[in-house]
Amino acid sequence: MALELANPKSNYVQVIGQDYLDLKNLLYDEGQQKTKPTDKDTAVNSRSFDIQIQLPSGPKYIPLSWLDTPGEVWRKSWQQDKPDEWQRFLTELKQSEGILLILPPYRELIRSGAKPEEFMTRQQWLNRFEQWVDFFHTDCKKVRHLLLCFNKADLFCDVEKEGRQLRYEPGGTAMNWQQRDAYVRRRYFTVVEDKIQFLVRGLSGGTVRCFVTSIHNRYLLELPWIYLGTFLASR
Repeated sequence: MALELANPKSNYVQVIGQDYLDLKNLLYDEGQQKTKPTDKDTAVNSRSFDIQIQLPSGPKYIPLSWLDTPGEVWRKSWQQDKPDEWQRFLTELKQSEGILLILPPYRELIRSGAKPEEFMTRQQWLNRFEQWVDFFHTDCKKVRHLLLCFNKADLFCDVEKEGRQLRYEPGGTAMNWQQRDAYVRRRYFTVVEDKIQFLVRGLSGGTVRCFVTSIHNRYLLELPWIYLGTFLASR
């Protein structure tokens, strides 16, 4: 997502200080036609750059910390073996006002274009989501804005249709943020609605918003950042 966000073919969101082609050469495997996996022996790959969001009031900027972690970081054994790295990771998260949690689809949702066996089953996905709820309750309860992004939407819905439905239009007749959130929750997050409500109650005054995202539709890709720009960004 972060790589494609740097694509200069943008609408209202641009990445500042990163060249798209340089970033793609670094992170993308042309032979496999996908991004390279995270090195399991590396604790956290951290990159920092600015996001510029064009709003009716003028351009706004968000400093982004892009933390790329191997799956092992979430295992208790890893955290116990590498306590310093784990604490540095937690400190970075706790200092963040806005967090995007990128969620892959689960196997039973996928329509076409991917190998189902590469994805978690619905039950595994639900178990993992519950772990996320516990994590935010315990370690990140002061985050102001938590954005749940159901990613790779092109594998489970018509992204062109949803992009038109959810698109951002300054001063236009598009949905407002509450309407977008209600629409996405009703269509894509019903299986965890009770857990989302529990999560909301556990945050210290923070908000939780739901999005569907895809690198194959710029409207959907940009929406979480436009939301953050509306509520968090500074000039």
